[in-house]
Amino acid sequence: MTSSALSAATAAPRPSAHLRLDGISAGHPGRRVLTDVSLTVSAGERIGLIGENGAGKTTLLHVAAGLLVPSTGTVHRPERTGLLRQELDPSAGTTLGQVVEHAVAEVRALEHRLAALAARITERPDDPATADAYDAALRDAEAQGLWTLDARVETVLGGLGLGRTARDRAVRELSGGQRRRLALAALLLAEPTALLLDEPTNHLDDAAADFLTGRLAAWPGPVLLASHDRWFLDAVATGLVDLDPALGADESAGGPPRQGASCTGGYTSYLEQREDARRRWAERFTAQGQERARLQEIADVSGREIFHTTAPKSEGRITRKFYSDRAAKTVGGRVRSARHRLAELERTAVDAPPEPLRFTGFDRRAATSRDGGVPLVRLTGAAVEGRLAPIDLVLRAGDRLLVEGPNGTGKSTLLSVLAGDLRPDGGTVERQASVVVGRLAQDDSWPDLSCTAEAAYRSRLRDGERAPALEELGLLRDGDASRPLRELSPGQRRRVALAALVAEPAPLLLLDEPTNHLSLALAEELERALEDHPGTVVLATHDRWVRRRWRGRVVAVPPGAA
Repeated sequence: MTSSALSAATAAPRPSAHLRLDGISAGHPGRRVLTDVSLTVSAGERIGLIGENGAGKTTLLHVAAGLLVPSTGTVHRPERTGLLRQELDPSAGTTLGQVVEHAVAEVRALEHRLAALAARITERPDDPATADAYDAALRDAEAQGLWTLDARVETVLGGLGLGRTARDRAVRELSGGQRRRLALAALLLAEPTALLLDEPTNHLDDAAADFLTGRLAAWPGPVLLASHDRWFLDAVATGLVDLDPALGADESAGGPPRQGASCTGGYTSYLEQREDARRRWAERFTAQGQERARLQEIADVSGREIFHTTAPKSEGRITRKFYSDRAAKTVGGRVRSARHRLAELERTAVDAPPEPLRFTGFDRRAATSRDGGVPLVRLTGAAVEGRLAPIDLVLRAGDRLLVEGPNGTGKSTLLSVLAGDLRPDGGTVERQASVVVGRLAQDDSWPDLSCTAEAAYRSRLRDGERAPALEELGLLRDGDASRPLRELSPGQRRRVALAALVAEPAPLLLLDEPTNHLSLALAEELERALEDHPGTVVLATHDRWVRRRWRGRVVAVPPGAA
């Protein structure tokens, strides 16, 4: 657990330094992911990596951490660089307390060092070398916060919603969200100089996200993070780097698209700069086409005119030849000039703006019409011991319901009860017998990562023969559907899980953190598609961007289950 969550060295804290990547190209066997990416994150800066799923955000973080050697380019990182991975595997037998103690081990070691030196001073009070060593250890202890370490541990665990979790609790018994928050807590407690964070707000409620935002705002070293959390990027990022060449055209006239286009500010500022860049790219491409057509016309038409003369027919043969030769020389010059400019234009041609994925939205034929008078599910005092406090809820056809609440109150449990996957041990559940439920779980589970994305998608369909191909839904790019799941990013696998609900949307859709791992563009398109979906939608999410724009009903899960 600890090794997968933290890759910081164990040296003492050092002054903040820059993180710099120059000309990075990297990929997987048979497929390049990153091409000539350069960026610098200075001390105190917080740079967000954005782009389509599969654009290389996680790959770039692994390169920055030293876990992946790039095919070209160089990396300059602080000696103590910590990485929060996007996916974590619990270590057998490890407890929460052991993970925490491993993270603070170098600071805790100062306590033992001081005790040993104090004992030596008692034995040899006149030894100046021991006294000097003791003074040095005291300075280190003061600098690294030994006297406030226990309070700092409690603050970080409490801030990330783990303060009430028993320290002897086995990591493998924690939920995916709890393990994720534990890994983040361990990284913050280890206090590396540079932070590399992959989707740090996944599984964080508002209080935990606010806590993390405050910590990062005060972090003295460089912070490089990949996130699809639009609110978080607005609140934290001092700048963004877009790894999607479709949104990062070179600003120089005639330049090709490139990876790693940067912009200042957070997500809102990025949207404005992105649209401006898209407009300029399209304008350059259109102007290039018009100039190409004009030059081609000159070359074609003028070339035919070389063999004709405009000399007056009344002139003699010698005079006509003079005018003909002069016309041919003039027109020939125009042709050569036009052809030279055409060749130069092709050499520095602006590529066509890549077409973004166009999410087709939910198949409306498979969804029921909105009829607010028909109850689909009715909960009366439904409760699950230790997981969900008693709740009353009536869900009708056509409802739009947003489920809110801090971590641990039972939002996912409520969706399991609504789906019929979990029977409450208190209260009653009345369900319309014919209702068909489609559910997107918070954590995607794939029993066989060797199967292709297309096969995995088909395995979740009710009527696979009539459903469209995966690539037709606008969720994956050409070629990705035939790749094994293990070669896809978590965001791409999330799209595969979503695809079955898109192709065969059930009358009742239960979506648990649907924007987790999704690219910014797709998250926005998904929001619009849900607004138009004629069925019933229940959404549980920590995504503040989504919640602030929600127009349906809101239910707060009552506290007190834990």
